[in-house]
Amino acid sequence: MEQTLPKLLRHSAELYPDVAAQYYRNASNEFDPVTYLQLFQLGLDFGAGLLSLGVQRGDRIGIISDNRKEWQQSDLGILAIGAIDVPRGCDATLKDLQYILSFAECTFVIAENTSQIKKILSIKDQLPDLKTIIYYTDPAQSEIDEAQKLSIQLINFTEVLDKGKIYRVEHENVVEQELEKGQKDDVCAIIFTSGTTGTPKGVMLSHGNFITQLDELQERIYINPGERALCVLPVWHVFERLCEYVILSQGGAICYSRPVASILLGDFKKLNPQLMPAVPRVFEALYEGIDRTMRKTGGIVFALYKFFVKIAIVHSRIDRKLFRKNALFGPDYIGFWWPVLVLPWLLLYPLKLLGDGLVFSKIKAKLGTNFRVGISGGGKYPAVVDEFFWAIGVTIVEGYGMTETAPVVCVRPTACPVFGTQGTAIRGVQVRVVDENGMVLGRCKKGVLQVKGGTVMKGYYKQDDLTKKVMTIDGWLDTGDLAILTIHDEICLRGRMKDTIVLRGGENVEPLPIEMKLSESRFIQTAVVVGQDQRYLAALIVPQKTEVIEWAQENGIVYDTEDNFMLSDDVKKLFESEISNLINGQTGFRMFERINKFVLLKKEFEVGVELSAKQEIMRYRINDIYKKEIEQLFKE
Repeated sequence: MEQTLPKLLRHSAELYPDVAAQYYRNASNEFDPVTYLQLFQLGLDFGAGLLSLGVQRGDRIGIISDNRKEWQQSDLGILAIGAIDVPRGCDATLKDLQYILSFAECTFVIAENTSQIKKILSIKDQLPDLKTIIYYTDPAQSEIDEAQKLSIQLINFTEVLDKGKIYRVEHENVVEQELEKGQKDDVCAIIFTSGTTGTPKGVMLSHGNFITQLDELQERIYINPGERALCVLPVWHVFERLCEYVILSQGGAICYSRPVASILLGDFKKLNPQLMPAVPRVFEALYEGIDRTMRKTGGIVFALYKFFVKIAIVHSRIDRKLFRKNALFGPDYIGFWWPVLVLPWLLLYPLKLLGDGLVFSKIKAKLGTNFRVGISGGGKYPAVVDEFFWAIGVTIVEGYGMTETAPVVCVRPTACPVFGTQGTAIRGVQVRVVDENGMVLGRCKKGVLQVKGGTVMKGYYKQDDLTKKVMTIDGWLDTGDLAILTIHDEICLRGRMKDTIVLRGGENVEPLPIEMKLSESRFIQTAVVVGQDQRYLAALIVPQKTEVIEWAQENGIVYDTEDNFMLSDDVKKLFESEISNLINGQTGFRMFERINKFVLLKKEFEVGVELSAKQEIMRYRINDIYKKEIEQLFKE
């Protein structure tokens, strides 16, 4: 395996020069290819253009853009000359950009469009190092004028490519020599976590962190030269980025789409892909779309659909039991189950085949004729969705990781997945489960998952104190996630010890800033934000009852008992108004950080129950104590 990512891409370009590496949507809504040779040469041209503009090895270059073909081309150029990319998406807030670009001391920033240029220019006084903005699409005249006033150079991506071509003629092999200098341990990216929802941490990832994963991932999730992968996630997110490297290392093609059902299904038809990496919410949306379509169809079609899905699920459950495809935490007594279950398995099999012919084949046809596997990552994959696709014969494998592990720790293999697990650790990665004192627990016991190996980050950029908090002396990364190892060492996640909430769409949310904002209300004593592995955020709220009672008196609201009053529509509307006024775009929160539902708790939090001795919320206890209330908040 090559030592750096540009060398890896060079190898693919040598093996598959005329094979498509990228497919992008043109003005006619059709897809045009970029070959491996073209991609590699564009990367070298861009790297040369950066050298001509004064970029040096080790410089940090911001990329504020969503998915597009130029992103990978730019990244290849940046890494080829030994510079470091600092990526973020177009949904980044001003606070995100100000912190990330200033903390990383970016002198160059690549911005996708006018909107991103406008945001960057508006915080120029807080970005003293910024000198040049490279853009993909032309900015408005107002941004051109503003950049001129601020002495910021604005230059088009294509113009940088042109400069690079000239530079390569005048400085023969200089870019290629820079590419050769690259080493496995060189930092290639600083990816900031948390953003405005907490203190951002710049995760320093090396070429080796990414390349370590490619060896085994090429076996677990394979793609043949010329085959296509439909990509819908933001490439600045480490999961999508790694998936693209997996694809490119095998000669596959990245096909850029969007996670909108109508667009996605249309692109499935046009591109007929073999793979699709996505966050759980995308697969959940496909599942809901199928179910909604069948309900609307109604009649005999819907009745047959429900019947055959039930048959397929029951058969799959029996099949997994008989052939050891479930997570095992002890003896499975397979000798007992075979005589009991083999006859139902045989009797249901013809019905499952009939269901496939009448119903499931039509569902699978919407994914094209070549679709082989979906890869779910970036959040917890819902069990109901997992079981549905498993039953109808669509393979979706779930993986686990984090930005600090670049990101893969484990993933179910496509060939022999085990239901209810995230798979075993990939080669080059070790895992263990420890208790709260750091003692190793071994298999079948719940504790905190720790990871060690070639994928683990070099540390947090300029934040050694934070690095020390998550790394043990002997090099184990504390993930903060609760897990159990099966008897075969598959990883089964069981929640999170750390505060970060990951929604089904893959969004990372730090709850503390939201809770602090909510607590600014006179009516809210304590708020706890919940939503791990859900579509949206919700909140458990301990009301400041004396204030609420006073508000009732001020507004002439009459009630019989205090308990009944706290459950009344008047109080519900009061808290809905408070929450919406505190958590919104004007107060610095993004759409996925809004509180969709809440419940008012009857009692105050107590030390030793919900609170620690330091009066801190013990979130893992909250999840147990208020399990029923939390389930109601996310009940459909």
